[in-house]
Amino acid sequence: MAALSGKTAVVTGSSRGVGAATAQKLAALGANVVVNYRQKAPRANKVVASIEENGGQAVAVGADLTNPDDVRTLMRTAVETYGSLDILVLNASGGMETDLGEDYAMRLNRDAQLDALRAGADLMQPGGRIVFVTSHQAHFIREVETMPEYEAVALSKRAGEDALTEQIPALKENGVSFVIVSGDMIEGTVTATLLNRARPGALEERREAAGRLYSVEEFADEVVAMAVADVPTGHIELVGGADDFLARTQNH
Repeated sequence: MAALSGKTAVVTGSSRGVGAATAQKLAALGANVVVNYRQKAPRANKVVASIEENGGQAVAVGADLTNPDDVRTLMRTAVETYGSLDILVLNASGGMETDLGEDYAMRLNRDAQLDALRAGADLMQPGGRIVFVTSHQAHFIREVETMPEYEAVALSKRAGEDALTEQIPALKENGVSFVIVSGDMIEGTVTATLLNRARPGALEERREAAGRLYSVEEFADEVVAMAVADVPTGHIELVGGADDFLARTQNH
């Protein structure tokens, strides 16, 4: 229980799915957790209640990551409530939505990620860790084609990954490490559901190519592992189903 005792984690987009599971697992390791949501306060409050019922500490903070003021409030809440910000999990992403403007994917998946990283890093002490969560479809988008319905999102997430990776030298100077966790499509997530709706059979295709797809819980375990793993800054953890992407990259 004490592995993260006294540490504080901010998990973006943690009112449901992988983010919620990650928040709960970090709390189970003893971390104080700031649960972030954009609109769904009741869902975030449920995650907090679940953490507290299991003896953990958590607080929910509404923050739209595309709003710089919201982002700074989110990060400051960690320090003001618990005294530090030690782990930042950049899990929130999107772009499949049709009502938030044509450039929303790039604003959220690149610009907002970079802003969140900087806002978080400003408050971190040496030894801090930032984890960026992405997908193989995005990580390998320059070498491996993805579904047309997901291409804009994948390109924006890859742009975000590149922008964050460029920050490694500056982070290193402050003793903050940065790692990437890339996973395949995850069973039961919003993105997988929307993709399967846009392209019926998409999930089944990925299941066949990957052998199997991770569940939300399994993928969250991998994210949490990378939040504490003894790996060098810049490490990229490819989780499940990457073999066929790597094979296609080599053939590219």
